[in-house]
Amino acid sequence: MPAVPAVLLSIVSVQGGAAIAKGLFPVLGAAGTTSLRIGLSALVLLAVTRPRLGQLRPAQWRAVVPYGLALGAMNFLFYCALARIPLGLAVTLEFVGPLGLALAGSRRWTDAVWALLAAAGIALIAPWGGTGLDLPGMALALAAGGCWAVYIVLGRRTAAVLPGPVAVAVGMLFAALPVLPFGVASGSLLALTPHLLLLGGLLALFSSVLPFSLEMQAMKTLPTRTFSILMSLEPVAAALSGWLLLGEQLTVGQWLAVAFIVVASVGATLSGTPEPALHGE
Repeated sequence: MPAVPAVLLSIVSVQGGAAIAKGLFPVLGAAGTTSLRIGLSALVLLAVTRPRLGQLRPAQWRAVVPYGLALGAMNFLFYCALARIPLGLAVTLEFVGPLGLALAGSRRWTDAVWALLAAAGIALIAPWGGTGLDLPGMALALAAGGCWAVYIVLGRRTAAVLPGPVAVAVGMLFAALPVLPFGVASGSLLALTPHLLLLGGLLALFSSVLPFSLEMQAMKTLPTRTFSILMSLEPVAAALSGWLLLGEQLTVGQWLAVAFIVVASVGATLSGTPEPALHGE
């Protein structure tokens, strides 16, 4: 598949997976759904890549373990947010993390404009009157964005010492560690049925296995800047997916907030030197 369609398909795949996850929340909860997704994703990726864990060097373990823990925390916090607020807003707020990382330490005056535009977007989302959106849900989405920024930094370090497919597979294994205790404690995993396992398999496929594979393929030929601009479309794709698949409606102000943050991300990409990152949600 050509690189640009591959990235666009990966974005659609992730948002479709998020819609499946939201459908599982009433039965499994956020913790159970995250555990099921990460656990099945780890099994599939490990089976496909077959990493030789016994041959990993200490430096590789030191890189991949925190990378995996950040990945697990990011997914868990995002699903906790998704259980409380619409998909489009959850992804938009989470996107503030990598956007802030792109703007951190910048000396260009234009980047201050992008930062202000992103701040205006967040201000448009915030329920200043104390009603409407769920404040804990918004805080969880922003925390997931912070973990996404950490994940990007750690992902670069891990990619420097491990091949991409192996890093993702082993990282996904450790991503389960901060999540599984919550999933087990909730008791929701005891309610698993063949039907729920099938949905969990689709969730792992659409949210992890397929997008990771498509993005790895695309990044072999696609310039970093082009890849990052395409990834900036993710909040819009999430808002549209929430509307089409989940019936979630956004207000005019919330659509403006999505647009502001997307424009800020594209602007930061064009004026800076961003690095691509695999999907985190």
